[in-house]
Amino acid sequence: MINLPPHLVALDDRFFELVHPMSQLDQIATGFTWTEGPVWFGDQGALLFSDIPTQRIMRWSEAEGLSTYRNGSQFNNGNTRDNQGRLIGCRHGARDVVRTDHNGSLTVLADQYQGKRLNSPNDVIVSSDDAVWFTDPTYGIMSNFEGFRAPSEQSANHVFRIDPQSGVIEAVVSDFTQPNGLVFSPDETRLYIAESGSSHSVDVPAMIRQFDVDGAQIHDAGVFATLDCGLPDGMRVDTAGNLWSSAGDGVHCFAPDGTLLGKILVPETVANLCFGGPDGQRLFITATTSVYRVFVDIKGAEPWTRSHQ
Repeated sequence: MINLPPHLVALDDRFFELVHPMSQLDQIATGFTWTEGPVWFGDQGALLFSDIPTQRIMRWSEAEGLSTYRNGSQFNNGNTRDNQGRLIGCRHGARDVVRTDHNGSLTVLADQYQGKRLNSPNDVIVSSDDAVWFTDPTYGIMSNFEGFRAPSEQSANHVFRIDPQSGVIEAVVSDFTQPNGLVFSPDETRLYIAESGSSHSVDVPAMIRQFDVDGAQIHDAGVFATLDCGLPDGMRVDTAGNLWSSAGDGVHCFAPDGTLLGKILVPETVANLCFGGPDGQRLFITATTSVYRVFVDIKGAEPWTRSHQ
């Protein structure tokens, strides 16, 4: 039997192939209000992440430490990179999805649907065909803490897809209470979406749903997994198709068949995570007031995980 450090909990033998008994959980930055949206820039050796209530996007690198990437971020939450390496962000305050071009200029990709303002875009991913997919719950308009209090103009809390050619925004699923994190399987045949409505209703299961992907359409494939602590928020997948989800007690790792393989325990509530580091085998974890880093023995599936990009 392999003895793991206290921050690693193995619930299935497959977990031992994904972690290492000598790994450490390192707090690399702290003193924030609510960290979210980590995204690794392998070509810069740097991590960007949001501190939502202070309206900042922060930058951290091993070589240069911590700095402010952007002030006045309009309560930016989730982040990703598109296939050209540009930063894509979800802004609660502006209620939009915005791209940061290589020259630093901002391009709004979506801010309304059917002539009405979006709620508060939360998390975002980009598929290999350059389509942008994002969730639009109401968290950013429920209070002034992470956005601006306002009534919803939408008929539901949708998950959207922005067509890469036309730029048209379409709702692909509309039956979530609060859709949150989302991520594709490595081959993009399956889309996982977190249901975080249990944040405000005990009647909503803390679950991750899965959908079969058929081009621009998705088809409900049922519940992938439920969480036994807290609720799912941000998620990532590794190259083997395992899904790593934020949770109340840390990060939960699920096999492609939905089995809970193990946990990385974190002393603060986790909101999001991403793979990165010089070898693509560091898991960066945004957890309330801090950012943590831990070695995992597998790489993330997203191309921008790799340092050579």
